[in-house]
Amino acid sequence: MAMEKNSQGSIAIAHECSIYDRLLVEKKMSRLDEDQGQLKSLYQRMLENGPDRFLVRPSELPSIEYLYEDLPNFKEPLDDARRQLALCLNSGDSLEITPILLLGPPGIGKTYFAKMLAVILETNSAFVSMSSLTAGWILSGSASAWRGSKPGKVFEVLVDNIFANPVMIVDEIDKVATNTQYDPLGAMYSLLEEDTAKEFVDEFAEIPIDASHIIWVITANDEHSIPDPILNRMSVYEIQAPTEEQARKIALNLYTQIRLSHAWGKTFNETPSDDVLDVFSKTVPRDMKSMWMTAFGNANLAKRSKITTEDLPKPKTKKYLGF
Repeated sequence: MAMEKNSQGSIAIAHECSIYDRLLVEKKMSRLDEDQGQLKSLYQRMLENGPDRFLVRPSELPSIEYLYEDLPNFKEPLDDARRQLALCLNSGDSLEITPILLLGPPGIGKTYFAKMLAVILETNSAFVSMSSLTAGWILSGSASAWRGSKPGKVFEVLVDNIFANPVMIVDEIDKVATNTQYDPLGAMYSLLEEDTAKEFVDEFAEIPIDASHIIWVITANDEHSIPDPILNRMSVYEIQAPTEEQARKIALNLYTQIRLSHAWGKTFNETPSDDVLDVFSKTVPRDMKSMWMTAFGNANLAKRSKITTEDLPKPKTKKYLGF
């Protein structure tokens, strides 16, 4: 067992575990042909990094009240995450979190929630946007015999980082392209099941690797295009867009955070005016930071300490096709 301090000064508890067989890597490497230089480089990296990784968890229940303020519409998944943390802290067991599916409209904070989950669990995170996938091997790798082949995202994250339990963010799984030769979701069937994830085989590396400790956070706007076998492997949360009052609170918290984190922030009023917050009450959280930064800049150019509605960027207009 190893102990390390996180960026906030608290102690994280980390147990070591082995995620692949070093001897198997050496054996595979000894059998490579001269023209398999890319695969040889991967095996060398695996040997240099070694198979041991940290299974990390907080040493005490983290204070996440600020997340309830930043993400008031995420109370249910935040409550469940706290319960799972409390269970492992009381027992000394490893942290186990059922794969999470966040359903809801764009821009309401789903990806931010996933990234903050990694922060409170004191591990790292990786991001895969499924809407941009054009090949089915992004997660699972492609066979080394193919031109341009390479290992998948899961394998790379585990080999190149120190944690065995990173948070893997799979964004917009419902937008995955379906006209590809290989099913981009094919790897998810084994990765979301603990028993099969223990010996996950990347098609490029062809080395079993233990991916069972990965914490999955998957986002989607709609669940109808997600296969039932994948849905059944996850805890599904329907996240509503924040109410106008919740949006005002999110905007106010963000204003305060930005103001306090910059030296120039002391030149501005401690709180914004109600009419400015009224504009934010109709804004999705994803757009709020850029709006505030634009407003701070405009007010500064006008040599004012108070942000007005005129400082805010003009609302984006949507273009509709058809009738």
